[in-house]
Amino acid sequence: MCLPEMNLPNKLTLVRIVLAPLFLLLLMLEFPFHYVTAGLVFGAAALTDLFDGKIARKQGLVTNLGKFLDPLADKMLTTAAFLGFLASGHLDVWAVMIILSREFMVTSVRLVAAKDGNVIAANLWGKAKTVAQFAAIIFMIAALEFSTWQTGLLAGSALQDSVFSVPLTVGRALIWVSVVLTVISGFQYVWRNRRHLTDEKK
Repeated sequence: MCLPEMNLPNKLTLVRIVLAPLFLLLLMLEFPFHYVTAGLVFGAAALTDLFDGKIARKQGLVTNLGKFLDPLADKMLTTAAFLGFLASGHLDVWAVMIILSREFMVTSVRLVAAKDGNVIAANLWGKAKTVAQFAAIIFMIAALEFSTWQTGLLAGSALQDSVFSVPLTVGRALIWVSVVLTVISGFQYVWRNRRHLTDEKK
Protein backbone atom coordinates (compact mmCIF):
# COMPACT_ATOMS: atom_id res chain seq x y z
CA MET A 1 0.00 0.00 0.00
CA CYS A 2 1.38 3.40 -0.99
CA LEU A 3 1.32 6.01 1.76
CA PRO A 4 0.39 9.58 0.74
CA GLU A 5 3.30 11.99 0.57
CA MET A 6 3.45 14.38 3.53
CA ASN A 7 4.34 17.73 1.98
CA LEU A 8 4.83 20.91 4.04
CA PRO A 9 1.17 22.09 3.96
CA ASN A 10 -0.01 18.67 5.13
CA LYS A 11 2.59 18.65 7.90
CA LEU A 12 1.34 22.04 9.08
CA THR A 13 -2.19 20.67 9.11
CA LEU A 14 -1.04 17.71 11.19
CA VAL A 15 0.53 20.15 13.65
CA ARG A 16 -2.91 21.76 14.04
CA ILE A 17 -4.45 18.35 14.71
CA VAL A 18 -1.86 17.65 17.41
CA LEU A 19 -2.29 21.10 19.00
CA ALA A 20 -6.11 20.77 19.31
CA PRO A 21 -6.15 18.37 22.31
CA LEU A 22 -3.21 20.24 23.90
CA PHE A 23 -5.19 23.46 23.61
CA LEU A 24 -8.23 21.87 25.28
CA LEU A 25 -6.06 20.51 28.09
CA LEU A 26 -4.56 23.95 28.78
CA LEU A 27 -8.01 25.55 28.59
CA MET A 28 -9.41 23.19 31.23
CA LEU A 29 -6.48 22.97 33.64
CA GLU A 30 -6.44 25.48 36.47
CA PHE A 31 -3.09 27.25 36.81
CA PRO A 32 -1.97 30.90 36.63
CA PHE A 33 -2.49 32.39 33.17
CA HIS A 34 -3.75 29.10 31.73
CA TYR A 35 -6.10 31.03 29.46
CA VAL A 36 -3.15 33.02 28.08
CA THR A 37 -1.21 29.80 27.51
CA ALA A 38 -4.19 28.14 25.85
CA GLY A 39 -4.71 31.24 23.71
CA LEU A 40 -1.10 31.17 22.51
CA VAL A 41 -1.45 27.52 21.51
CA PHE A 42 -4.72 28.29 19.75
CA GLY A 43 -3.10 31.21 17.95
CA ALA A 44 -0.21 29.03 16.79
CA ALA A 45 -2.66 26.43 15.52
CA ALA A 46 -4.71 29.10 13.74
CA LEU A 47 -1.55 30.34 12.00
CA THR A 48 -0.97 26.87 10.54
CA ASP A 49 -4.45 27.15 9.01
CA LEU A 50 -3.43 30.46 7.44
CA PHE A 51 -0.17 29.20 5.99
CA ASP A 52 -0.94 25.62 4.91
CA GLY A 53 -3.48 26.68 2.29
CA LYS A 54 -1.38 29.56 0.99
CA ILE A 55 1.70 27.37 0.63
CA ALA A 56 -0.28 24.57 -1.02
CA ARG A 57 -1.81 26.89 -3.62
CA LYS A 58 1.35 28.92 -4.26
CA GLN A 59 3.62 25.91 -4.69
CA GLY A 60 1.09 23.64 -6.40
CA LEU A 61 0.97 21.24 -3.46
CA VAL A 62 -2.81 20.87 -3.22
CA THR A 63 -3.57 17.18 -2.57
CA ASN A 64 -6.62 15.08 -1.78
CA LEU A 65 -5.05 14.30 1.59
CA GLY A 66 -4.79 18.02 2.31
CA LYS A 67 -8.40 18.59 1.29
CA PHE A 68 -9.37 15.88 3.77
CA LEU A 69 -7.08 16.86 6.66
CA ASP A 70 -7.58 20.65 6.55
CA PRO A 71 -11.30 20.76 7.45
CA LEU A 72 -10.76 17.93 9.95
CA ALA A 73 -8.05 19.95 11.72
CA ASP A 74 -10.27 23.06 11.75
CA LYS A 75 -13.16 21.11 13.27
CA MET A 76 -10.95 19.53 15.93
CA LEU A 77 -9.57 22.90 16.98
CA THR A 78 -12.88 24.77 17.11
CA THR A 79 -14.70 21.84 18.72
CA ALA A 80 -12.03 21.71 21.44
CA ALA A 81 -12.68 25.38 22.20
CA PHE A 82 -16.46 25.07 22.22
CA LEU A 83 -16.37 22.01 24.47
CA GLY A 84 -14.02 23.81 26.84
CA PHE A 85 -16.33 26.84 26.99
CA LEU A 86 -19.34 24.56 27.48
CA ALA A 87 -17.67 22.63 30.31
CA SER A 88 -16.81 25.86 32.11
CA GLY A 89 -20.37 27.18 31.76
CA HIS A 90 -19.56 29.98 29.31
CA LEU A 91 -21.38 28.64 26.25
CA ASP A 92 -24.95 27.60 25.56
CA VAL A 93 -25.33 23.88 24.87
CA TRP A 94 -27.63 24.74 21.93
CA ALA A 95 -24.82 26.58 20.18
CA VAL A 96 -22.61 23.50 20.45
CA MET A 97 -25.40 21.22 19.23
CA ILE A 98 -26.07 23.39 16.17
CA ILE A 99 -22.38 23.61 15.29
CA LEU A 100 -21.77 19.86 15.69
CA SER A 101 -24.95 19.00 13.74
CA ARG A 102 -23.72 21.15 10.86
CA GLU A 103 -20.33 19.46 10.92
CA PHE A 104 -21.91 15.98 10.93
CA MET A 105 -24.10 17.00 7.98
CA VAL A 106 -21.16 18.33 5.97
CA THR A 107 -19.02 15.30 6.84
CA SER A 108 -21.79 12.99 5.63
CA VAL A 109 -21.89 14.78 2.29
CA ARG A 110 -18.09 14.51 2.04
CA LEU A 111 -18.24 10.76 2.71
CA VAL A 112 -20.89 10.25 0.03
CA ALA A 113 -18.85 12.33 -2.43
CA ALA A 114 -15.71 10.36 -1.57
CA LYS A 115 -17.57 7.17 -2.40
CA ASP A 116 -18.12 8.66 -5.87
CA GLY A 117 -14.40 9.41 -6.10
CA ASN A 118 -14.68 13.13 -5.31
CA VAL A 119 -12.86 15.01 -2.56
CA ILE A 120 -14.64 18.28 -1.76
CA ALA A 121 -12.52 21.15 -0.52
CA ALA A 122 -13.82 23.91 1.73
CA ASN A 123 -15.43 26.82 -0.12
CA LEU A 124 -15.57 30.55 0.63
CA TRP A 125 -18.53 30.22 2.99
CA GLY A 126 -16.76 27.47 4.89
CA LYS A 127 -13.64 29.61 5.25
CA ALA A 128 -15.72 32.59 6.41
CA LYS A 129 -17.34 30.37 9.02
CA THR A 130 -13.95 29.19 10.23
CA VAL A 131 -12.57 32.74 10.45
CA ALA A 132 -15.66 33.87 12.40
CA GLN A 133 -15.31 30.95 14.80
CA PHE A 134 -11.58 31.57 15.28
CA ALA A 135 -12.18 35.28 15.99
CA ALA A 136 -14.98 34.53 18.47
CA ILE A 137 -12.87 31.91 20.25
CA ILE A 138 -9.88 34.21 20.59
CA PHE A 139 -12.09 36.98 21.97
CA MET A 140 -13.72 34.59 24.45
CA ILE A 141 -10.34 33.33 25.66
CA ALA A 142 -9.24 36.93 26.22
CA ALA A 143 -12.52 37.65 28.07
CA LEU A 144 -12.03 34.60 30.28
CA GLU A 145 -8.49 35.69 31.12
CA PHE A 146 -9.77 39.19 31.91
CA SER A 147 -12.45 37.71 34.20
CA THR A 148 -9.73 36.13 36.36
CA TRP A 149 -8.45 39.60 37.26
CA GLN A 150 -11.57 40.61 39.18
CA THR A 151 -10.20 39.38 42.52
CA GLY A 152 -7.48 42.01 42.29
CA LEU A 153 -8.98 44.86 40.31
CA LEU A 154 -12.08 46.65 41.60
CA ALA A 155 -12.32 44.12 44.44
CA GLY A 156 -15.46 44.83 46.44
CA SER A 157 -16.59 47.51 44.00
CA ALA A 158 -20.17 47.78 42.81
CA LEU A 159 -18.82 48.02 39.27
CA GLN A 160 -17.05 44.67 39.50
CA ASP A 161 -19.83 42.44 38.15
CA SER A 162 -20.71 44.66 35.20
CA VAL A 163 -17.13 45.42 34.20
CA PHE A 164 -16.06 41.80 34.11
CA SER A 165 -19.30 40.34 32.71
CA VAL A 166 -19.51 42.56 29.62
CA PRO A 167 -16.58 40.96 27.72
CA LEU A 168 -17.97 37.48 28.39
CA THR A 169 -21.38 38.58 27.10
CA VAL A 170 -19.78 40.01 23.96
CA GLY A 171 -17.82 36.78 23.53
CA ARG A 172 -21.00 34.71 23.69
CA ALA A 173 -22.65 37.03 21.17
CA LEU A 174 -19.72 36.66 18.78
CA ILE A 175 -19.94 32.89 19.07
CA TRP A 176 -23.64 33.06 18.15
CA VAL A 177 -22.73 35.18 15.11
CA SER A 178 -20.35 32.40 14.09
CA VAL A 179 -23.16 29.89 14.70
CA VAL A 180 -25.36 31.73 12.19
CA LEU A 181 -22.54 31.66 9.62
CA THR A 182 -22.03 27.99 10.43
CA VAL A 183 -25.65 27.19 9.61
CA ILE A 184 -25.62 29.28 6.41
CA SER A 185 -22.39 27.68 5.20
CA GLY A 186 -23.71 24.21 6.03
CA PHE A 187 -26.90 24.55 3.99
CA GLN A 188 -24.99 26.24 1.17
CA TYR A 189 -22.49 23.36 1.17
CA VAL A 190 -25.23 20.73 0.99
CA TRP A 191 -27.08 22.60 -1.76
CA ARG A 192 -23.93 23.04 -3.84
CA ASN A 193 -23.12 19.33 -3.59
CA ARG A 194 -26.68 17.98 -3.69
CA ARG A 195 -25.86 15.93 -6.80
CA HIS A 196 -23.96 13.50 -4.57
CA LEU A 197 -27.12 12.86 -2.54
CA THR A 198 -29.15 11.52 -5.45
CA ASP A 199 -28.99 8.11 -7.07
CA GLU A 200 -29.09 9.75 -10.47
CA LYS A 201 -25.66 9.78 -12.14
CA LYS A 202 -24.93 12.45 -14.71
